[in-house]
Amino acid sequence: MAQSLARILVHLVFSTKDRAAVLAPGVRPELQAYFVGILSNLECPCLEVGCVADHAHILFVLHRTLSTADLVEAVKKGSSKWLKTRAPALRNFHWQNGYGAFSVSPSSEDRVRAYIRDQEAHHRKITFQDEYRAFLRRHKVAFDERYVWD
Repeated sequence: MAQSLARILVHLVFSTKDRAAVLAPGVRPELQAYFVGILSNLECPCLEVGCVADHAHILFVLHRTLSTADLVEAVKKGSSKWLKTRAPALRNFHWQNGYGAFSVSPSSEDRVRAYIRDQEAHHRKITFQDEYRAFLRRHKVAFDERYVWD
């Protein structure tokens, strides 16, 4: 085989530092567009992105030459620097240290996209922490509660 081909869908989830509810509704559309731009520059098409006050969900196609860790670092570092310029209240903004990256089957792509679009309604019923624990369990990710949050 002469050509290397891949289509790996990733659902990325990460929170603000200490889950601080600092992502005001007015900044979210610009932040989401900024995520799309970072991913586009990395040749990782963004399929869906959604933010609420304290965290972000991004569904994207991982480029075959990038590691998940390198991509997450670029997304979080770039968006954090950008957010710090948007408002005085965001000057000390930080994302949490960790993240969750979950594989998505192409047959589940539409469902995950809808889930990300429906974050506002979803979080009227469940906290980010409960949502994240559920993701970890559903994807069979072993975790120690003491080290999940920052």
